[in-house]
Amino acid sequence: MTLARMFYLYKRFYIQQLKAILEYNKDFYILMCSAALTQVLGFIFLWVIYDRIPDIKGWQFWEVTFMYAMIFLTEGISSLFFEGTWRLGRLVNMGELDRYLLRPVPVVLQVFCSGIGINGLGNLLIGGVIVWQSLVHSHIHWSLSKAAIIILLLVTAVIIRVSINLAGNSAAFWIRNAGNAFPLMVHNLADLAKYPITLFPQAIRVVISTVLPYAFISFYPATYVFGKGEWSGWWMLAPAAAAASAAAAYGVFRYGLSKYESTGN
Repeated sequence: MTLARMFYLYKRFYIQQLKAILEYNKDFYILMCSAALTQVLGFIFLWVIYDRIPDIKGWQFWEVTFMYAMIFLTEGISSLFFEGTWRLGRLVNMGELDRYLLRPVPVVLQVFCSGIGINGLGNLLIGGVIVWQSLVHSHIHWSLSKAAIIILLLVTAVIIRVSINLAGNSAAFWIRNAGNAFPLMVHNLADLAKYPITLFPQAIRVVISTVLPYAFISFYPATYVFGKGEWSGWWMLAPAAAAASAAAAYGVFRYGLSKYESTGN
């Protein structure tokens, strides 16, 4: 199947899901506003801390805010366009994955399109605004190449986020119960990347830079954007981290899919 065909099918699946969701307007606004409120409260929390302590290990308020917002921005994009990864547990436990297997369409594409997280729109909007304000309030020497690299880092950050979500939720192929907390545990580890990883012990730095490379979503892009000395060159590993994350997640998903046994009496 060609890439153009996959994009076409994704668009058709996505539009159908969106039509179903927009039937419930109140739910749409409640989910979007609740996600936005969460981000705003987090921003206020950071502001209160930095109002008392203006510098934490060489990191200023807007620099840490950038990292904080990048986590929510990528989460928003992931929820809005790839929420289906969080439906994987239900698809496996209820046997609904059977109909995906019968279609002449890649299963992983159908999983991506099996849901839309409207709360992601709130995360996307507020996260985007906070990232923009962080860049505006910082003394950055702009150039065309720097703008292009920042866009590249955002793309790699989204790929990493979606890949980790897919890999974490693929645990449903082995942990077959409704209370599977493994994906949520993996998701919550992203909270560590809302702040400079230099604040944490070496073991945690290694984990969120390699096993679960959340640091390439926020910390390493921030070191490049704000020119943080010894760390500022690590952003160049972001495309490799994104490619490795995507390959590993797809491999885990395909292996789990080979163990899928549907449901029965």
